[in-house]
Amino acid sequence: MKKYNFNAGPSMLPREVIENTAKQILDFNGSGLSLAEISHRAKDFQPVVDEAEALIKELLDMPKDYSVIFLGGGASLEFCMVPYNFLEKKAAYLNTGTWAKKALKEAKLFGEVVEVASSADANYTYIPKGWTCPADVDYLHITTNNTIYGTEIRKDLDVPVPMIADMSSDIFSRPVDVSKYNCIYAGAQKNLSMAGVTVVIIKNDALGKVSRQIPTMLDYRTHVDKGSMFNTPPVVPIYCALENLRWIKKNGGLEATDKRARERADILYTEIDRNKLFHGTVATEDRSVMNICFVMNEEYADLEKPFLDYAISNGMVGIKGHRSVGGFRASCYNAQTVEGVQALVKCMKDFEAQH
Repeated sequence: MKKYNFNAGPSMLPREVIENTAKQILDFNGSGLSLAEISHRAKDFQPVVDEAEALIKELLDMPKDYSVIFLGGGASLEFCMVPYNFLEKKAAYLNTGTWAKKALKEAKLFGEVVEVASSADANYTYIPKGWTCPADVDYLHITTNNTIYGTEIRKDLDVPVPMIADMSSDIFSRPVDVSKYNCIYAGAQKNLSMAGVTVVIIKNDALGKVSRQIPTMLDYRTHVDKGSMFNTPPVVPIYCALENLRWIKKNGGLEATDKRARERADILYTEIDRNKLFHGTVATEDRSVMNICFVMNEEYADLEKPFLDYAISNGMVGIKGHRSVGGFRASCYNAQTVEGVQALVKCMKDFEAQH
């Protein structure tokens, strides 16, 4: 039976990315050594980092005064590193979900934090509207896609200050105006690579502005100056990211990933809205195209487990919703196919017909 991977992360990768990475794990560039055992300072590995960096800059049409670095620690470490490096007096945070809340909590260790708005009052089922960003903050932090709750800010906001964004679960799924941000970071295991590497994009002249001393490993300048080679980087995940970046470019770049994401989401949301068993969990105008959350209608609540079992028996993997929301979550990252979404829709239709 064919499997369709809707896991929220670590998540689906294009098959050719997996196969090409696996080949290099067996024998890297004909060296007779595995990618998993070579030195990160080997002459054959530096071109991997260089090409991955160049592709990120090309795909995002990045201004010249920005750097790309590859770090460990996931986005959760960036919750600390961002305020360490950028928060001098005051920062603004938009609270749209679990990860935004965690980032805000860490920032409070380094200075004054203004919560400009929150959707916690409705279990993060919408993106707050009508809020204003103070003009006297060092930055505004946003989480562009809320993986757990299924909301998304799928545009670059217009605010009077530089932005910093956690784009872990929607990076490279759409074009981005990088010039509006001092920093963009993303744990790669949702939309770019396997778990183990974090991509950080930094405006160079935004660094070195805080008065505090920063530990060497937590100072972005350390990694920018050393080209991600200050300490041993996660070589296999970086190579996997390179293969995925090549795949994105080959398949039309970010305009194409955006079009495919909207197409997949439209197919699934149309069925959610049509099917009498289900309903979506978030405000229609704020629906994520990456993480599509839905639950059983109240009168069919007792069918939640039977539907989950039915979907699993038909090859659907990872559609159980997060415990904060319940129900179901279909994560449709870049590697997800229309075929996979249509297979899930068929399950929903067939189950409806049976009940």
